[in-house]
Amino acid sequence: MNGTVSMLRPTGGNPATRPELTDELRRAVEERAAAAREQLAAAVAEFGGEGEVTFANSFGAEDMVLTELILRLGLPIEIFTLDTGRLPAETYDLMATVEKHFEARLKIYFPDTAAVEEYVRSEGINAFYESIDLRKRCCQIRKVEPLRRALAGKKAWITGLRAAQSTTRVGLPLREADETHGLVKLNPLSDWSEQEVWGFIRIHDVPYSALHDQFYPSIGCAPCTRAIAVGEDVRAGRWWWEDPTLKECGLHVKS
Repeated sequence: MNGTVSMLRPTGGNPATRPELTDELRRAVEERAAAAREQLAAAVAEFGGEGEVTFANSFGAEDMVLTELILRLGLPIEIFTLDTGRLPAETYDLMATVEKHFEARLKIYFPDTAAVEEYVRSEGINAFYESIDLRKRCCQIRKVEPLRRALAGKKAWITGLRAAQSTTRVGLPLREADETHGLVKLNPLSDWSEQEVWGFIRIHDVPYSALHDQFYPSIGCAPCTRAIAVGEDVRAGRWWWEDPTLKECGLHVKS
């Protein structure tokens, strides 16, 4: 499966990651950040601290905003990530940077070894390119099942989802009931724009993935993520061979 993009891009890196920090943008970012801080603190007050509220961090730009907010505020919110075994090297580099930068240890969940081995032996190492069903099975093993374990016993989980990210997330609320996992799902950045996300990162000097500067606005597993071209949707680089109205890995699909 070819992951290259032939459309021309501007030289000098990705301009989206370097927004002009105008007074207007700074005000907008501070208003958004203040609201997000209130929502995070309210979650702790309502549900309890670590062990009750958890944050799913996939190390995209939005998740780095929430990492900064949670750790700088010293909120007792657990931060976990799913290591699928097929992540880009840049994601592992950022994991290490985050732990050093924030002096914090992340909780990492891995897929079941036997399930991965059975899938690869029966279907092939890159079977997810062959059909949507095989791709979803891979996501189920490497992401969905580990997420189920990560959320077990929790009362609320926090995500970095934004409504503007894709057609599958239009109308995303700040708070919703997750009936699949039997808890409350909080999306504090639901109404943030991409410019506001990057404005926050620049203002607060938050570490982020080197892939973002290489035109990867959305980052998942390495073989299922590519750079995008000028004018493409921010999620165009994820499972680019599939219908864009259906592209999700299963982590955020309602049962």
